[in-house]
Amino acid sequence: MIPEKHRNLYNADCNAFFYKYHPKSYWYYPDEARFSAKNIHRFIDVLAANGVDTLLVNTNAQRAWYPSKVVQTNLDGYTRGDKTYFFGHLLGQPMTKEQLERYLTEMTVLMDRYLDLVENGVNWVEEAARACRRNRISPWLSIRMNDMHGATLMPEFSLMNCKLFADPKMRLRGMSNNPREPFSIGWQGFNYEKVEVRNFMMALIKECIEDFDYEGIELDWTRTPMCCEPGASKKTRSVITDWHEEIRALTREKARKTGRPFYVGIRYSGTFDQLETIGLDIRTMARKDIIDFVCPTNTWQTSWDIPLDEIKEELGPNVAVYGVIENAPNWLMTCMKNQKPHPFFPSNVAQDYRLSSASAAVLRGNAASKLVLGAHGIETFNFFCTDTAGHWPWEEVDCHADYPALKNLENLDFLRGKPKFYAFSSKAGVYQNLHFETIGEFPVVLEPECRHEALLPMASEKGSDLSLTIQVVIEKHENVPDIGISLNGSWPNFNAKPTQELLVPVGGLTHHVPYHQAFNYSFKVSDIREGWNSIVLINGSHKRSTYEERKADSVCVVSLELAVK
Repeated sequence: MIPEKHRNLYNADCNAFFYKYHPKSYWYYPDEARFSAKNIHRFIDVLAANGVDTLLVNTNAQRAWYPSKVVQTNLDGYTRGDKTYFFGHLLGQPMTKEQLERYLTEMTVLMDRYLDLVENGVNWVEEAARACRRNRISPWLSIRMNDMHGATLMPEFSLMNCKLFADPKMRLRGMSNNPREPFSIGWQGFNYEKVEVRNFMMALIKECIEDFDYEGIELDWTRTPMCCEPGASKKTRSVITDWHEEIRALTREKARKTGRPFYVGIRYSGTFDQLETIGLDIRTMARKDIIDFVCPTNTWQTSWDIPLDEIKEELGPNVAVYGVIENAPNWLMTCMKNQKPHPFFPSNVAQDYRLSSASAAVLRGNAASKLVLGAHGIETFNFFCTDTAGHWPWEEVDCHADYPALKNLENLDFLRGKPKFYAFSSKAGVYQNLHFETIGEFPVVLEPECRHEALLPMASEKGSDLSLTIQVVIEKHENVPDIGISLNGSWPNFNAKPTQELLVPVGGLTHHVPYHQAFNYSFKVSDIREGWNSIVLINGSHKRSTYEERKADSVCVVSLELAVK
């Protein structure tokens, strides 16, 4: 059954209510003697006021981050203010004395807030559902299936990991996508071929479904995209599919008791074929009516060109396909105007990647690129990271998430005629699961007389006062060859205007870093097609006779970005 009324989804991780937030953020909690249920309600009140109709509450990492009765929790072994509780997680990590003290202080504040609620007899997962009901928001669960935040040098000692994970027999070998590389702890997640692992996760899922007032569940296989050893057999895929069917049976029984539908979906990165290699057969789950929705995505950088239209056609009319907005537009590094160098960066340039949730234009463009392909709705993720104090390495950046921009983000007609920003995913960057992310378009080296086509879904516009600017960002080059752009087959436009400014400011970030240079090209907004658009980059140089000439007149395009404004 397709969840028809659920269009504007917000995903809150298990720490989202408890972080230390920037004083200007919507979630800032003034100093109070104890953390209380009203903080949970305050958070959800803001979401409701800004159009969110469905809240996905994440309840776990590896451990349960709520007072579970069936699995190990984040508070097991913790006493108030005990900084030693976090030492195992930091083993082998290079930190200065100041960094260490800051981390330990912030972690004890975070954990003490959970303890405040437990000591007051408040289960925050239960309270979140209660706050949702009061605000007429649908409460769904989001379960992280293979969380690897505890992928440290000695994972058996990390507070993020459960006791079962301490047994190497319960883990994957840790093979990366290059078999010649040594095994990595970052890829040694739970091995779902082990019945003990499946039983452990089922106990947590069963408790969340049966004991709390929720009406949907997202099984999140993006944190991290690991299930079984690569090259999973047909028999292994069947075992994993049958296990998901057991979850479906739990939800059907819950729906029978409550008289309300209980939706089941999967959040994933990669293609269906790639996921089958690790045991996840989404096609079969859709065919067997195990799932009601899917949320295809990248991890931290958002996707811009996942073919949601093709996914919808393949899965059929009974499975909703959501577009997911992650919190980095891509991994292009940017900076503030006249920003002083910062010792945090080896390059001595104060730089950082942008955060989608700090810009309404970025959110609108990303949502439009998904809705125009037929996305059933939009799920936003990691907004709260933008609001956390200390996310930025310099204090003068006044950056926090734009929650009013969530309102009507699922409505394509509302988005038309409003400023938007579009871009492409990066091939490499900060937080990536390379094998399971969309293959980014940039960076790409453009040799003389060569072209590069990039396809991007965009929404056609209304309003004559709008214009389209396409920006090409390249690595600094002494003698930049002529670069042209063709949009949807148009005659190439070589009228480039050099600039160091971003098309759209994001938080306090307004400019390109000194080792990049950008060029703007003007187009009519009517040139945008509804759906897929073709953007062709052209190196206008003809110096191809020798290798040295080609090398001197080649450019490295690091990003291609568009703004409707």
